[in-house]
Amino acid sequence: MSATLRIAALSAWHVHAEEYAREAQNHPETELVAVWDDDAERGKALAETVGVEFVGDLDELLAREDLDGVTITTATTVHREVIGKVIAAGKHVFTEKLLAPTLAECDELLEAARAAGVQVTVSLPRLAHGYTVALREVLDGGSLGRLSYSRVRLAHNGSTADWLPPRFYDPAEAIGGAFSDLAAHPSYLTQLILGTDVTVASATYTDMTGRGVEDNAVVTVTSPDGAIGVVETGFVTPFSPFSIEVQGTTGTLTYGLGADGAMVLDTGDGPTVIEVPADIPNPFAQWVQAIRTGEETTENLDRARALTELVVAANAAAAA
Repeated sequence: MSATLRIAALSAWHVHAEEYAREAQNHPETELVAVWDDDAERGKALAETVGVEFVGDLDELLAREDLDGVTITTATTVHREVIGKVIAAGKHVFTEKLLAPTLAECDELLEAARAAGVQVTVSLPRLAHGYTVALREVLDGGSLGRLSYSRVRLAHNGSTADWLPPRFYDPAEAIGGAFSDLAAHPSYLTQLILGTDVTVASATYTDMTGRGVEDNAVVTVTSPDGAIGVVETGFVTPFSPFSIEVQGTTGTLTYGLGADGAMVLDTGDGPTVIEVPADIPNPFAQWVQAIRTGEETTENLDRARALTELVVAANAAAAA
């Protein structure tokens, strides 16, 4: 392993491809050295943007002894094939969510990675944000009592403002629409609040812009203790703030609601504003640390697996 980890960006399919390539350029212990894409024109454009070479042959790139790891921003449908190749080549993997289209493929990839000594981390960035740090502290403190309800909303206007690329509406490549992509964030936050063992109770998907996949979605889940969680997302809302609401038998916590969007706790004595701390190291930084230490990002992988299970169940419920 080189002193500076040498990273390649695999595919510009996803809208976060440049963002993760920049992560490799900006982290003090990593260097971006190449871009690959099965669409040469698309890949060359990203390579030119970030100022590195384009390599058109994936096998050739992965055979390089001076390559330590890759960022994966391909279509989710080819994760098993591409990530499988990367693991077989002994390179570390930082990947956009979902890790794989099915739970079986998730388990297959993680088993292969552990056998090969490869570190895998999935981009679940909102778990590192300061509001999630504060949320965890409130949940761990028990002031909300027995949890009864949660609602997490994240939406944007990617469809109505037409800034998402057409491939995001290809159900074969994208594994669906807004829920399989953007809803990953409110989904894993809902699982943080209510537990990874929640069960999908219902899924309502609509296609407001007529592109053939859902661009507006609400999924409800239930916990073994009887709590209800609501996950809201969409590509058709221009001014919808990210928000969290948690209700318990002795208190309420909200974030992103109201004029100031502050985190507010009310346990019966009136609302109290909770200070939101700084972000903790993000998933990319956690991945670099895992490569250095050889200790996998266990919570990240557990939550990535649970996220896949929830999305698969929600898509099945909507189809039914």
